[in-house]
Amino acid sequence: MLISPPRRASVSDDFRLTPHVLIRAYASGIFPMGDDRTGTVRWYSPDPRAHLPLDEFHVPHNLRRRVRRREFSVTSDRVFEQVIRACADRNRTWITARIIDAYTELHEQGHAHSVECWQDDTLAGGLYGVDLGGAFFGESMFFEVSNASKVALVHLVRQLRAGGYTLLDTQYSTEHLKRFGVEEIPRSEYMQRLDEALRESPTWWPLSDADAAALDRPVAEFAGSPPTEGNEGRTNG
Repeated sequence: MLISPPRRASVSDDFRLTPHVLIRAYASGIFPMGDDRTGTVRWYSPDPRAHLPLDEFHVPHNLRRRVRRREFSVTSDRVFEQVIRACADRNRTWITARIIDAYTELHEQGHAHSVECWQDDTLAGGLYGVDLGGAFFGESMFFEVSNASKVALVHLVRQLRAGGYTLLDTQYSTEHLKRFGVEEIPRSEYMQRLDEALRESPTWWPLSDADAAALDRPVAEFAGSPPTEGNEGRTNG
């Protein structure tokens, strides 16, 4: 979840994991994490809750240079299952087989997305998350090449802003994420923002790779941009 293991979370009992249950849970401010030792899935609703204010996203200077140079080719939804499995490929992981299966099915239904960074047709890094209304819930990220996951995050934020999203939920905060502007808010305030975001109908991934990398161009200029062919552009409903 763009995060390390959970803290300050409310936990409920294990429950059958299906796309329908996932959609209802996220709309209620709840998300699951698996236990790779037992296979159990538990549900969390932390207080405070972390999010990344889209209008206050901070891109460090060195990262801005990498993005503008387009050191990576960035796509969306090209290899979702490969991305989630790469995120799970570590010594300890909450992304268990049950999580992978459920989120892959959620992706097939249009409510989970991946962002991929490529070098020479090789997957260098990326991230994935859940998409409901005007909210995107960041789940996890990985890299095989230095800075690839950070570039994926920059492109995600640009695309969310251009598409009309209003909430980027990171669930928890870390020192790494604070560098980009992630902040914590009370759960009650988060739920209010979530309720407002769920009423929105934004467009997923409307920009070309070059437009998303043009960090010096105000994103407001992209309002109404048509979806990019080949990147699964769509309007949520």
